[in-house]
Amino acid sequence: MTQSHAPSTQGSKDLRRLLVLGLGSIGVVYGDIGTSPLYAFREALRPVSHDGVTDVEIIGLISLMIWTLTIIVTIKYVLFLLRADNQGEGGTLSLLALLMKTGNGHTAILFFMGIAGAALFIGDAMITPALSVLSAVEGLKLVTPALSDYVVPIAVVILLLMFAVQSKGTAAVSNFFGPITLVWFLVMGGIGLVHISDDLSIFKAFNPYYAVSFMFNEGYVGIIVLGAVFLTVTGAEALYADLGHFGRRPIQWAWFLVVFPALTLNYLGQGAFILKNPEAMSDPFFLMFPKWALLPVVILATFATIIASQAVITGAFSLTRQAIHLGFLPRMAIFHTSETHTGQIYLPNVNTLLMFGVMALVFVFGSSESLATAYGISVTGAIVVTTVLSFEFLRARWNWSALWAGAVLLPLFALEFVFLGANMLKIHDGGYVPVLIAATFIVIMWTWKRGTEILHAKTRHIDIPLASFVKSIERKSEHAPVSVPGTAVFLTSDPESTPAALLHNIKHNHVLHQQNFILTIRTANTPKVPKAERVSVQPLSERFTLLEMRFGFMETQNVSQALGLFRKSGLKFDIMSTSFYLGRRKLVPDAQSGMPHWQDRLFIALANAAIDPSDYFRLPTNRVVELGSHVII
Repeated sequence: MTQSHAPSTQGSKDLRRLLVLGLGSIGVVYGDIGTSPLYAFREALRPVSHDGVTDVEIIGLISLMIWTLTIIVTIKYVLFLLRADNQGEGGTLSLLALLMKTGNGHTAILFFMGIAGAALFIGDAMITPALSVLSAVEGLKLVTPALSDYVVPIAVVILLLMFAVQSKGTAAVSNFFGPITLVWFLVMGGIGLVHISDDLSIFKAFNPYYAVSFMFNEGYVGIIVLGAVFLTVTGAEALYADLGHFGRRPIQWAWFLVVFPALTLNYLGQGAFILKNPEAMSDPFFLMFPKWALLPVVILATFATIIASQAVITGAFSLTRQAIHLGFLPRMAIFHTSETHTGQIYLPNVNTLLMFGVMALVFVFGSSESLATAYGISVTGAIVVTTVLSFEFLRARWNWSALWAGAVLLPLFALEFVFLGANMLKIHDGGYVPVLIAATFIVIMWTWKRGTEILHAKTRHIDIPLASFVKSIERKSEHAPVSVPGTAVFLTSDPESTPAALLHNIKHNHVLHQQNFILTIRTANTPKVPKAERVSVQPLSERFTLLEMRFGFMETQNVSQALGLFRKSGLKFDIMSTSFYLGRRKLVPDAQSGMPHWQDRLFIALANAAIDPSDYFRLPTNRVVELGSHVII
């Protein structure tokens, strides 16, 4: 009897889990794309509204939006990219890490494309909160025009509070993300459904003929409109980046059952509403609602935009952690805000940078209309980068031929490139902002990667091979250092060379511990490393042992905690009799280093700003000894 009910019980548990994860994904994954109806159709109407808008133009615009959602989000992201995972994790850097294993001679190109996508995402993380919150708060002007002058101050207060609570974590608040955003999508879809009856000819928008004919008939104006149409897919990258948090099926179910239908109904409703009320083009989303519902909808929209902004900020934290572990950025302080969800982290430096960036955008542009012109380039750029990386993924991981992979992706790439070109036309109207933000971060990541390679090459050139050092030090001679009790752990990035801290300790203190461990910490090109593969031991001599720890790029590199795993190999660590030795380098610029002088200075500034290794690797602070040296780079 019990056995007969077991499958159904397990099935109900799986269904319940799927629904819970699906609800969570609605709040986190789709928060950004769910706020697009606030401004996307309004901004798409502006270029064609100066001489009046015809019914065919409105139907064409809605058709463009629906088919953009269908091709780019549904086909590319939901059906294809969610399957291009790195052991369950998604996102540009996760995909890059996967492809770097099988670079096939294209490592440099892959690296540049990866950091470009990451940099564009950071630009998106600055613009999204500013644009979304401003567009929601601007609904207050329709409630009462007297509040027009208070839109920017209210938006600033909301954004400041949002950044202020980041250090507290989002564990408690995130429980409300899904339900609130679900209500938001239901309200959007509901009001759209109500207004579709305003003009049933809007159903013609399902015919792609109207989208294509709109582009042919409008000419140059149509290209400009495309820049605004692409606002409908803002947040599409979050679909991919949050794959590891929710899994493929919950994200797909949420899209097909809730998000896509609600967005489609709302855009159809906005189109039908304008067909009947052309005078409402100034703000079709909010004007669809009756007067009595305006204030509640503005409040709900504000909550939805805060959730969307939170999702983008959290994504920026996760992406930065990946970039640090993959060696694209210097080490920064990373704090976990949840004991159960490892993905919930807080990076104070990134939070401060985003806050100042968002505040600057709000004050400089002052309205969502002005800021919308700056939006789009970062989104389209990131989406194009993902398509290029997808080409390599199909070849390297799914073993497709270059011809077949190109045939599948070329139409998609061509469409996205047209959208990118349309957004590039907005550079002089504010589009330069995301370009400058992305360019800055590309230079920073490239400089750090190049600088660390040069530094490694220079220090390796003068380093003493570890094997020969151990061999010479173990010879009994009158010049041998004094042996003292205890254990010393020397951290190094190159296990084949003798750590500088070990050489300095012998040179200045003339002592050598009874047990000496040379520890190397490596980041794998996988999100997580199983505990069974976390550590490895290689004895070098009676007193010297080579240790290696491996962490995934999504994991916290907690050395103190991982040391316990060595006990299975017969090694014992008494933390109170163990000293951790770190080498601290003072970098001096050299004009002949291989990088321009300004880049040397930037690299040194980044190195100086990096968090102390003892904090980053979670070493016991009262057991750490640092020994310094000068290095010319």
